[in-house]
Amino acid sequence: MSEPVEHRFAGSAGEICWFEWGQPSARNTLILIHATGFHARLWDPVVAALGEGWHVVAPDLRGHGRSYRPETLTDWLETAADIVEWADACITGPVNAVGHSMGAYVAARLAAVRPERIRRLILVDPVMMAPETYGADGGWTFTDPSEHPIARRRNAWASAEDMLLHFGGRVPYANWERAALQAYCQFGLVPAESGEGLELGCPPFLEASCYIGSLARSPYHWVEAIKAPTIVIRARLAERSSSMDFSISPTWPRLAMMMPGGVDLHWKDLSHFIPMEAPDRLARLIAEQA
Repeated sequence: MSEPVEHRFAGSAGEICWFEWGQPSARNTLILIHATGFHARLWDPVVAALGEGWHVVAPDLRGHGRSYRPETLTDWLETAADIVEWADACITGPVNAVGHSMGAYVAARLAAVRPERIRRLILVDPVMMAPETYGADGGWTFTDPSEHPIARRRNAWASAEDMLLHFGGRVPYANWERAALQAYCQFGLVPAESGEGLELGCPPFLEASCYIGSLARSPYHWVEAIKAPTIVIRARLAERSSSMDFSISPTWPRLAMMMPGGVDLHWKDLSHFIPMEAPDRLARLIAEQA
């Protein structure tokens, strides 16, 4: 498909940047929602694998990419509320929704709040953990984002090429399709607030606050409101090598059972970064569900 059109939506909480490929057609519009620390254009390889004839839209979540930056990202329901408002205002007709990681939590919330709009739902390794995890510390040892290791990520870059060279040989990025890593670097940087050089579209402090918020809002108070046929894709299961090992699936294995017609797919050969490691495989599944 051709390059997407960039749009801006003046939401009640702040401006949301979103991207659009193609034009509305008889096929349901496809909404793609990215994960923590990433951005809408990281879906480029999946969109390319879909081919022509699709109408695809993808927002930058609050605090990510080119959307507005709040003080914190700890409340995932507020992040989801932005997307419900955006979808109501900018997207017409029935839609299919695909979300990855935190983006899957947001997509699920959209489907629960607007069940009449969402025709099919694919949750890619969603950060929707076992019910008993919520309301406890869940193993997190950080409550202040500034103390979280993610807050110490490098945030000063000379160029996308600089970023690509830095991450190219590092896990988990070394396992990504090259086009995904290039999209992450090319579109993941914005002019630095200092006025010198470039910085991450999702600053390390905000990314850290988002991780800390992962246990604050249980989805099990509303997940049963989802009416759309839902596929839950889970990545491999294993012991995490550390608290910073994000490659292992965070998804409750029984999650699909909570939804009408839910289907559980265990892609145990892939890590949590499924859209980046296997964009063609994910695109084929999306096309089958269109």
